[in-house]
Amino acid sequence: MSSKTFYIETFGCQMNVHDSEKVVGTLIRQGYEPVATPEQAHLVLYNTCSIRDKAEQKVFNRLQQFKRDAGRGKVFGVLGCVAQQEGERIFERAPHVSLVAGSASYAQLPQLLVQIEAGNRRVTGLSLETDEAFETDFTRRDNPHRAYITIIEGCDKSCAYCVVPFTRGPERSRASASIMAEARVLAEQGFTEIQLLGQNVNSYRDPSPAGWDFATLLARVGEVDGIRRVRFTTSHPRDFTKEIVDAISANPVLCNQVHLPVQSGSSRVLECMDRLYTRDEYMRRIEWLKASPRNIALSTDIIVGFPGETEADFAQTLDLIDQVEYDSMFSFKYSPRPNTAALTFEDAIPEDEKQRRLLIVQERQRAIQIRRNAARIGNVEEVLVEGRNHALGQWIGRTSQNQTLNFTHPDTDASLIGRYLPVLVTRAGPNSLAGESPVM
Repeated sequence: MSSKTFYIETFGCQMNVHDSEKVVGTLIRQGYEPVATPEQAHLVLYNTCSIRDKAEQKVFNRLQQFKRDAGRGKVFGVLGCVAQQEGERIFERAPHVSLVAGSASYAQLPQLLVQIEAGNRRVTGLSLETDEAFETDFTRRDNPHRAYITIIEGCDKSCAYCVVPFTRGPERSRASASIMAEARVLAEQGFTEIQLLGQNVNSYRDPSPAGWDFATLLARVGEVDGIRRVRFTTSHPRDFTKEIVDAISANPVLCNQVHLPVQSGSSRVLECMDRLYTRDEYMRRIEWLKASPRNIALSTDIIVGFPGETEADFAQTLDLIDQVEYDSMFSFKYSPRPNTAALTFEDAIPEDEKQRRLLIVQERQRAIQIRRNAARIGNVEEVLVEGRNHALGQWIGRTSQNQTLNFTHPDTDASLIGRYLPVLVTRAGPNSLAGESPVM
């Protein structure tokens, strides 16, 4: 086994996916070679998520599976949110781990690797006191057509259930000139879709004298030559402005899709969550989006079973889902997290009741998606071709609204991947569309 081979597994959100691209690029630059399985690797890394307890436990289960291999020369590292949350306690819980590093330390990864290679078996990178938490010099892009750009790190909100401020640190916005320079380089390299990333992406405030807000940045990125699509995630309703909607409405390069987490339809629960908006304020933003001429697809996050959530509160969430009619949804049972205010809240909801409410929400949303997707039959949608399902003889594409559209096409070679094609929607399911191209 070469001492310069590595394997990385990523858990969690798109920011973690992009963080892994930064880590992989840095490792390759340092002479490491990626391999396909952890069994083949000398260095095994887990880039972790701690938003929910289930994701955290999955990481420790992975570590437990390979515990016996530590004595055979393998080196293990825990990166990301669980690393930042648990810190050096990970060494006690999993003694065969040698590296614990949070996302703010990836720029220092070469120095951390030197310590590992020297035989140090307790190496940490846990400081959040840095502005070097954006792109690394050697980010490797895993998708040849779509690229992520981190524009803001951390979070200044204090949602009662959320561990992100403790794992990612305070908000740190990147200078607009740096973002624009990277966007232009990516366009020159052939990337046609850019996704702007941040824990609260629309909280962006340009620290340079230009002083751009997020709506201005979004509009300017949409003007870069060669870029066909621009997306962003994730938005916080408190900072979501009408100017963002106006920018999307004015430029078709900005994708007509917005992810706007609501978490609950009850203003009382939202106050307990410390979400900083009411139901009415959230619905005002939905009105802006629905008034756009571009038919903006909406997605959201819902938490059921937050401490103290009554049947009446839950009914308000269902009512909001019916009013908005989201195109897609991520729904979860409340999960207690370390360091969060909700840990001290009384009136915990029993697990079986949380599960009952979750199933009701998911079934309600499934019915909405079936109805909304069926209404798209007969539409012609532009898709970015992402791959091919050889077993079904279909191409896999994604629309501007971020919806998967599987379609037939007479060409069967890989030259279609990366192209933008019109596709006629002929069938619909709850989670995807099907169609055919070329459109006659």
